[in-house]
Amino acid sequence: QLTVVAPSLRVTANVGQDVVLRCQLSPCRDVQSSDIRWIQHRSSGTVHHYQNGVDLEQMAEYKGRTELLRDGLSDGNLDLRITAVSSSDSGSYICAVQDGDAYAEAVVDLEVSDPFSQIVHPWKVALAVIITLLVGSFVIIGFLYRYKGELRVEGMEHREVLCRDRDGWGGAELWSMEVHRRRKGDFS
Repeated sequence: QLTVVAPSLRVTANVGQDVVLRCQLSPCRDVQSSDIRWIQHRSSGTVHHYQNGVDLEQMAEYKGRTELLRDGLSDGNLDLRITAVSSSDSGSYICAVQDGDAYAEAVVDLEVSDPFSQIVHPWKVALAVIITLLVGSFVIIGFLYRYKGELRVEGMEHREVLCRDRDGWGGAELWSMEVHRRRKGDFS
């Protein structure tokens, strides 16, 4: 009797990490000359196929990203490493072994999450865009207002103004005031 035992807990990883899907043959025995397949459950495609010491065909999206960990084969370990996992790797995997006429399989669940998508919500992006536009608008309006004010003042750089005295009478008591621009924005 051949049995494959898989962990009951879901295997979790983040996008870009390497992950090991574990399965164990029970009772433990050498499986180096057995036919071992890891199959993606939803597509029934071969993720990794090992037979008599040779790695065989596999799905294109897993080519070069999987490795059956051969160090444990003599102890009945059927562990598969998948490198640089992506969110499309999430799902159930069937670990199947055939040794002569005996066949057994188990299912391993993999959940791949993208930590960036959990941090950045669409409403946060929209809020950041709105705040950026508002701040940019205020900066532009402030610049234009200041620039317009400088144009108005440039015509008053050196003028002598004659004014009547405070009560509006007495043409003899005229006083003068000079307006000079000392430096940008300051007047005397």
